[in-house]
Amino acid sequence: MEHKKRRLLTLPAVGWLLVFTVLPLLIMLFYSVQADDGSGFTFANYLRFFSKGMYLKLTGRTIVWAVLVTVFSLLIAYPLAYILAKKLKGARGIILVLIIIPFFTNQLVRIYSWLIFLQDGGVLNRLLGALGLSSGDTLGILYTQAAVIIGLVHAYFPYMVITIYMALERMDDAMLEASASLGATKMTTFRRVVFPASMPGVVSGILIVFVPCLGTFVEPRILGGTDGMVIGTVIEDQFTELYGWNFGAAIAFLLLAMVLLSMMAISKWGRRYDV
Repeated sequence: MEHKKRRLLTLPAVGWLLVFTVLPLLIMLFYSVQADDGSGFTFANYLRFFSKGMYLKLTGRTIVWAVLVTVFSLLIAYPLAYILAKKLKGARGIILVLIIIPFFTNQLVRIYSWLIFLQDGGVLNRLLGALGLSSGDTLGILYTQAAVIIGLVHAYFPYMVITIYMALERMDDAMLEASASLGATKMTTFRRVVFPASMPGVVSGILIVFVPCLGTFVEPRILGGTDGMVIGTVIEDQFTELYGWNFGAAIAFLLLAMVLLSMMAISKWGRRYDV
């Protein structure tokens, strides 16, 4: 009887999953194997993707950018999370709120803020000029790959901070005291105690940052211009500009496969740390 009740309670969640997740994927899969001329089933859309070097190049660029964003996010987030968890007490709540605030800000507002900040003659350009670090009104950062990386790091590094902070917060400070009492240096304590204890948060943060970066297209479109083209922008163009829904669905399914493989690889690596 209890088992039947549990099954009934899970039905709404299962129904929601089927209607809003599985069914759209099946529809997309159906379109991905349809010919543009309406002649029926075909793998031409997938073959078209692999036969064009441009799409493979953009896929490689997407992966590289996702890796760079993940690495930079980790380098920024880890020290901040450590300071929040182990060094600050009174101001911890305020800083956490400041980190979380971007979550409640519209994505386009954040991106256009970076556009204004990075543009030639913009805020950063004038600031560097005032400090004597730049001359003229040409900064040359906007509409480059660097601008895209900056925008994506700003968008995703807070997730990394939160996951690492939660892992470090759970760590018992007595472990640090024990390490120091045994004669370990601060670097040894960090390498042997702190970092291994924080690995569940690190792995979760990598998963949360890397996977969404594979499919992003808004930041590359606005901040990168012609240099910001990634596989996500190709999919957007196929659906919104070129009306190549069949080919767009095929690329989207290939991207989904790449995302799933990435999640499996990261999760398998994370199992060693009980993520």
